[in-house]
Amino acid sequence: MMTDSTFLEIYDTTLRDGAQAEDVSFSVDDKVRIAQKLDELGIHFIEGGWPGANPRDIEFFQAIRAIPLQQAKIVAFGSTRKANQSAETDANLQALLAAETKIITLFGKSWTFHVTEALGTALETNLELIRDSIAYLRAHGKQVFYDAEHFFDGFKADPAYAMQTIQAAAEGGAERIILCDTNGGTMPWEVQAIWTQVKQACRVPLGMHAHNDAEMAVANTLVAVQQGARQVQGTINGIGERCGNVNLCSVLANLELKMKTEVLGGDRMRQLRNVSNFVSEIANLLPNKRQPYVGDAAFAHKGGVHIHAVQKNAQTYEHVAPESVGNRQRVLISDNTGRSGVVQKVENLGFNLSKDHPHLQELLAQLKSLERDGYQYEGAEGSFELLVREAMGTHRPSFELLGLRVIVEKRNADEVPITEATIKVKVDQTVEQTAAEGEGPVNALDNALRKALEKFYPELREVQLLDYKVRVLAGSHGTGSKVRVLIESGDHKTTWGTVGVSENIIEASWQALADSIEYKLLKSESEEPVESRQG
Repeated sequence: MMTDSTFLEIYDTTLRDGAQAEDVSFSVDDKVRIAQKLDELGIHFIEGGWPGANPRDIEFFQAIRAIPLQQAKIVAFGSTRKANQSAETDANLQALLAAETKIITLFGKSWTFHVTEALGTALETNLELIRDSIAYLRAHGKQVFYDAEHFFDGFKADPAYAMQTIQAAAEGGAERIILCDTNGGTMPWEVQAIWTQVKQACRVPLGMHAHNDAEMAVANTLVAVQQGARQVQGTINGIGERCGNVNLCSVLANLELKMKTEVLGGDRMRQLRNVSNFVSEIANLLPNKRQPYVGDAAFAHKGGVHIHAVQKNAQTYEHVAPESVGNRQRVLISDNTGRSGVVQKVENLGFNLSKDHPHLQELLAQLKSLERDGYQYEGAEGSFELLVREAMGTHRPSFELLGLRVIVEKRNADEVPITEATIKVKVDQTVEQTAAEGEGPVNALDNALRKALEKFYPELREVQLLDYKVRVLAGSHGTGSKVRVLIESGDHKTTWGTVGVSENIIEASWQALADSIEYKLLKSESEEPVESRQG
């Protein structure tokens, strides 16, 4: 065997199963970068792809050979041979050998329904495919993991045959047999009952591969570990086909922090949030802020009672320390927050205020007034910091708006509209007026503002508008209803949110855009932490 008998192996399939998720497509370079990040995290096995399925995966296996990995072993994935071909002539098996990985994961059918309907072959033939394919790869010096596809559905339909399939895998020489909940519909108590029976009859170390179609993937995986699973397969952030695979971020945190099972070693668990965000960025997906452990909201507090309690002792409303997974505690600002929450947020910005300080009273009153008008600062901490600094008298605007105009012209019914924005701003004593076109009025306004300011503040070239959301606050006035615009911006270091509210969507967008630029310039002025000072 490869490892100590008590060692729990973590097998990541983000690059293969995760890449099958809707809206996800990895380039070869993307896959190499993710593999390096997974290796840094301490993942033991990284499934690189299916070399018999597409040229991109073949390129990845060629590229990754030149990359030194500290711990992780790269694994090639593929299917058992076709029924009408021998192992020696099967193109899929030959492509797996050509990938030149030491370990290969083969999948085969465990469910009689799939054997007869999907594979279209006899039950006994399927057993031969499993046994022959594994034995062939073993004869070529490969270590083989066997993914028993649809095992739990297969066991519920015909326990004897499902057991015969993994027995065939064992006879072929598989070093791990992975029980797969491929449809993702098995319940935890079913996993426990089936696992109990399987482990009594199978002497090959077992693993678990769960999908999340019934929202049970994490629970099922942890049950399998309780039952003695030696290997856990999953993806970062749970990305994958349909509803996704088991989320390794949740599994890893639960294993180490709840089940006290060390799997990554050292303090690598503190990299978990960073890896989660890295994969989201490469996959071009917005991070799930409500994702357990690593999401922005995982340790965010909004209610005044909660905030007051965590200020005394974080354990009152936090089940683990945020830092243990690389996250942080956040206090959200709203009319539910109360005085204690606002004090903490203001202190985090470097101001030392007592709870009865007059500036704080004014700020609280202003916040409540703005929120009655529709402003919301939970996702707009950039705007909130500007508001605080203005209230404290420590912020001088970097520019002054003298006027703006946005024109949308549609010349023909079958042509897209042309949008142009003109903006006039004042920087110190200099007046600058510029015009720019864009893909819609907000983009044109953004382009014109940057064009006017970049000559004064070249650091604005780093800023990107990452997300733009419009929310109608009340529909009682129809198209004249007030709207709230939330903008997320970012540079090469961080991201920030800003907000604007108006009956006019252009005005609301301007407020959020202007705050975004002001916040960037504020941070550029002082990259060092702001020293605590009296307000």
